[in-house]
Amino acid sequence: MLDSPEIDKLAGIQFYCTKFSGIGGSIKNSNKDFKVSELVDKRFLDGLSSIQDGVSRYPIYILEKNNIDSNHALIEIERQLGLRLKIMGIKDAKAYSVQYVSSEQTKKLPKVAKTQNTTITLLGFSKVPLRKSLLCGNKFVITVQEPRFSDISSFIPEIKNIANFYGLQRFGRERLVTHLVGKEIVKRNFGKSIELLLSYTTKYDSAVSKEIRNKLRDPINYPHIYKQLPKWMDIEFMVLSALVKGKESVTALRSIPISIRRLFIQAYQAYLFNNCLSNAIANGEDLSVPKRGDLCFEIEDNDSFGKIRKFNPTTDAASKTVPAVRLAGYTFQPGKGRFEMITTNILKDECVSPRDFHINEMEELSAQGGFRQAPLLCRDFRYLNSLVLSFKLSAGSYATVLLREIIKPLDPIRAGF
Repeated sequence: MLDSPEIDKLAGIQFYCTKFSGIGGSIKNSNKDFKVSELVDKRFLDGLSSIQDGVSRYPIYILEKNNIDSNHALIEIERQLGLRLKIMGIKDAKAYSVQYVSSEQTKKLPKVAKTQNTTITLLGFSKVPLRKSLLCGNKFVITVQEPRFSDISSFIPEIKNIANFYGLQRFGRERLVTHLVGKEIVKRNFGKSIELLLSYTTKYDSAVSKEIRNKLRDPINYPHIYKQLPKWMDIEFMVLSALVKGKESVTALRSIPISIRRLFIQAYQAYLFNNCLSNAIANGEDLSVPKRGDLCFEIEDNDSFGKIRKFNPTTDAASKTVPAVRLAGYTFQPGKGRFEMITTNILKDECVSPRDFHINEMEELSAQGGFRQAPLLCRDFRYLNSLVLSFKLSAGSYATVLLREIIKPLDPIRAGF
């Protein structure tokens, strides 16, 4: 097993999963080098109406965005257009992305509208709003700049061995703070969570960020600094605005939009999940096929996931099932499966119990848990020797997790991760 770079380890990704030597190079030199488009259930799209009526009342838009993440794109659209939208999946800022969004508004609906970083186009009207179960996956077209070589045919057989890690962008990339904030919220250390949100840095963080956050370590500086924060520190501005008005920690946290607040808890769940898979790899476990005692997803004909059940080697075809890992949350049950036992031990080491994820003080952030597949499921992988890659991944999987195995970057941040 080849060890991961230090920054990956901070996100719980301890190892590489393939023996491929790596081509080097970088990604995201330009947002147009990293294109992602959502794949939605065709039956839903076919059922859209061209007119809005009492049955088909929910407007469905195509959202094209560039140089902004999905959550901030929605904030920008609401501020500039007065239109409140909901998304199925979060897309990174360092990408050109096309995704589906819906609204519950019925009046003053633009057919086409633009903001600084987005364009929305009305697609039609649905009987129901968008829900995550309609998202089948994502298609990626990615250019790797300046690889050492471009023939990656020997890599393709190893794709099935790649673990379905959460990528660095789930944790805040250079700062890797999101999961740390989430952990302190779960442990009811609300003041500590704010302290980390405002002042935590890593050696990968930018010089500007380090300088500002060093000043934010002392609350006496809050009134002098918060109005001078750069625009990209909008979350910090919201929290500081509440704190300088004398608000308590929970109230200050609630000044952050709910979609972003939930990311803190979800990032901590992701960190625990990554550590679970890393432990399994260290134990020599094969993540690609279920074993007796494992929970598994059924793989349906359209490559989406069906029912979850216990794997039975006598009746279940391994090719039609994939190991399912139970995420930490207040419904987490230890069980006897290999992944549940690993997660149970990790939670003990973290001094966190499943019931801690039910947060009475901020009920809206309580996290049940859920399930996620252990291996990365990649379809239609193709490459051109230039080197342009195209492939499809299941909903919630990260293209950067596949790309890190191809590039094997010595410095993931410099390489665009």
